[in-house]
Amino acid sequence: MAKVLELPKLSPTMEEGQISAWHKKEGDKIDIDDLLAEVETDKATMEYKSFDRGTLLKILVPAGSVVQLGQPVAIIGNPGEDISALAGGGGAPAPKPTAAEAQPTGDRAAQPAGSAAPSGEAPATAAPPAARGDAVSPPTQPAAPQPSSDGRVRASPYVRKLGRERGLDLTSVAGTGPRGRIVARDLEGLKPAPAAAAAAPAAPGELAAPEVRPLSMMRKAIARRLTESKQTVPHFYLSIDVDADPLNALREQINADLAATAAEGDKPAKVSFNDLLVKACAIALVRVPECNAQFTSDAILVHRRVDISVAVAVPEGLVTPVVRDVDRKQVLEIAAEVRELAGRAKAKKLRPEEMANGTFSISNLGMYGIDNFGAVINPPEGAILAVGQVRREPVVHGEQIVPGRRLSMTLSCDHRVVDGAVGATFLKVLRQLLEHPTQILIG
Repeated sequence: MAKVLELPKLSPTMEEGQISAWHKKEGDKIDIDDLLAEVETDKATMEYKSFDRGTLLKILVPAGSVVQLGQPVAIIGNPGEDISALAGGGGAPAPKPTAAEAQPTGDRAAQPAGSAAPSGEAPATAAPPAARGDAVSPPTQPAAPQPSSDGRVRASPYVRKLGRERGLDLTSVAGTGPRGRIVARDLEGLKPAPAAAAAAPAAPGELAAPEVRPLSMMRKAIARRLTESKQTVPHFYLSIDVDADPLNALREQINADLAATAAEGDKPAKVSFNDLLVKACAIALVRVPECNAQFTSDAILVHRRVDISVAVAVPEGLVTPVVRDVDRKQVLEIAAEVRELAGRAKAKKLRPEEMANGTFSISNLGMYGIDNFGAVINPPEGAILAVGQVRREPVVHGEQIVPGRRLSMTLSCDHRVVDGAVGATFLKVLRQLLEHPTQILIG
């Protein structure tokens, strides 16, 4: 018996998802745990696997569609089974339109109330019955798909991305999806367009039209969570400047020793400033556990585990994979784990549980040349450390001015959890560790 497959909840905070790509096509046999599709959620691109056996009879939403939780996306059953009742609607809401599709167009005919059509096809207006004695005209052949006449590109962010990657001009592509939308299959076999001429400047007195970039699932989640954080969490900020010369010397010595002891032909492991900083923060959190805490309506939870969220920039925004039990790991373990997590974050291959339940965050923008900044707290954590670049500048040693290295850091604190004196104590301990960095290795 045919069965409708609905979009499942693939991450704890997921409310909707975008079908990035289908890995099965209509007519394919499906087994339990087969990969059906990839779904972009608010956290990452997740695998949607089958819980049933059968044949994929109908794909109800094309790749690129934004779908609500529980919305039907496909039908499976036995080959040749009649699915007209299910494919004809079955109460399934239409895929959520993109920003461009939400704009009304003059060539879109209104459909009669209650009409339904199989997903992926535009409903046809029924012709009135012929009067008795009238000649019945032969059925009209469906017109071939045509590019949009108004010059707008009706395509999802996923399809637009495919077009950019392949160098295609989507304005000349005829869409075969609902309401003339361009879907992924329309791009198959197309050749890259020649370089486009520069856009004509706006006429005097006119404003140039902006580029419209629809919000990705991740960007929507970032907007929602950061707005919530700034509106509900009372932030305050504490900054320190650290002598980074000892830390730099230790890092150079560690990397030199790693290179000297690496097997011939192997790429030697390396330790970054950030790896040493993550370990130093873990030691400081053990010594000042009040900063390793979160606020709840009934109590402050002081965590006994040290799980540090490390901010990683990705094209769609920012993700925070979590390094677990950092206080129990050596620096080389931390370095390898951070690199592995960051690589999978950029490939959108992190699992939801790998980005959840951190107890403290670190955001480092030093590699972008930023000296200092204040970061937004990642709820429900109680604090986040913002790290700038290691700066070369004159410093005072005794009675002399000599070349040196300085490192600026700012601790953003949730004032419901961390008081000023507690935050200052944490930074004092952290500075001592960084300026006497052998303690990081033995702490």
